[in-house]
Amino acid sequence: MTLRKALAVGISAVVCTGMLGTGCAKEQRGAAAKGTPSPSGPVSGRPAPPSPAARPLPGLGPRTRSEIPAATRQVLLVRGTTTDGNRARAELYQREPGGGWRRAAGPWPAHNGLRGWTRDHWAGDLRTPIGVFTLSDAGGRLPDPDTRLPYDQDPDFSIDGTGHVGEPLEGSFDYVVAVDYNRVRGTTPLDKERPLGEDRGGGVWIHVDHGGPTNACVSLAQPHMRALLRALDPAARPVVVMGPAAALAR
Repeated sequence: MTLRKALAVGISAVVCTGMLGTGCAKEQRGAAAKGTPSPSGPVSGRPAPPSPAARPLPGLGPRTRSEIPAATRQVLLVRGTTTDGNRARAELYQREPGGGWRRAAGPWPAHNGLRGWTRDHWAGDLRTPIGVFTLSDAGGRLPDPDTRLPYDQDPDFSIDGTGHVGEPLEGSFDYVVAVDYNRVRGTTPLDKERPLGEDRGGGVWIHVDHGGPTNACVSLAQPHMRALLRALDPAARPVVVMGPAAALAR
């Protein structure tokens, strides 16, 4: 081999070695990266499950949600099908640490006022008030079923006669939870004081179902009332959100 050829071979080796140390190596690493999924990227085509913070109360619109106190961690959601209907469904929801909601009990069938629902309740209109109301006091003819709410056992929680479809009313007030509409919180559900006046109605309770529509209350089967009373916790600032679906969706 001539000296000129030997020098050419040596120079070529040096140039190729330099390329492997810079651009060639980078290109090989880049090619390998393209065939390896990023650790932070999706590993499959399935979407990630929603976090608790992404689970809102179902069927509630911005107006209704805005009426729920920020400190509330328990919501009894009672939703009717139509404004004039007297059948509904009740579900108890619990706020998760992340801020979202999970269903803790229900769905339970329920009755409401004979003539449905209203945002402008008056005594004797046979309609249940629409809105968000706190739940602070309970009671009944039967002994305390181990609720954390203040509970007033009293024989005055008694009723007889028949309801709107001829059903017996006896036992309807064995367990009740007072809905804080036109009443003084922190008193027995039997308290008669009406801050808005007698003509605006009152004595709106959640009570034991008697098999027919109510005057203005919401009613649940006795086992469901017992379950509700045991679940409600004053520390969770419980409320009832109730009304027909269309009204609650606003």
